[in-house]
Amino acid sequence: MSHFDRQIDTERLMLRLPSRDHFESSVAMWSDSGVTRFIGGRPFTREETWARLLRYIGHWQMLDYGYWVVIERETGRYVGEVGFADYQRDLGLPSKGVPEAGWALVPDVHGKGYATEAVLAATRWADRRWPSSPTICMIDPENALSLRVAQKCGYVPMQRVTYRGMESMICERVVGAGQAG
Repeated sequence: MSHFDRQIDTERLMLRLPSRDHFESSVAMWSDSGVTRFIGGRPFTREETWARLLRYIGHWQMLDYGYWVVIERETGRYVGEVGFADYQRDLGLPSKGVPEAGWALVPDVHGKGYATEAVLAATRWADRRWPSSPTICMIDPENALSLRVAQKCGYVPMQRVTYRGMESMICERVVGAGQAG
């Protein structure tokens, strides 16, 4: 895949490869309890956020896919992260090795449709990248906003699992699902 395949532009957003330049913005987002309420249940430390950034960059280097940082086109401001990963989670599912989608956005852009716009753009990219493979996402069943984003983007609840002592919903999306909107 070429460098150009690693950037995505939407009407209001730019998805760009993560870099060290995004670290402080990422720390600010991941240290917000509103962001992490359904993702681990506690704010992340600088160290944990650094490890996350390195994991994102490592995915791109090793697997030629990963997470993007989400930038607001109008302002150039970092507003979150979206993408795909292979976390090697042992969930006891037949979908082991299937790319797992994820997203998190800063609280002051919640309710603007940015998450749906970014995830739809990422899933369209995934449809070209893996034309015969579904993707999954794992969401806390209490996270109504993320479940709604997942549904708008074509993800369908598949199975409840317990992961690290917490209940999660695994949703699956087949290629081409959720393309309206």
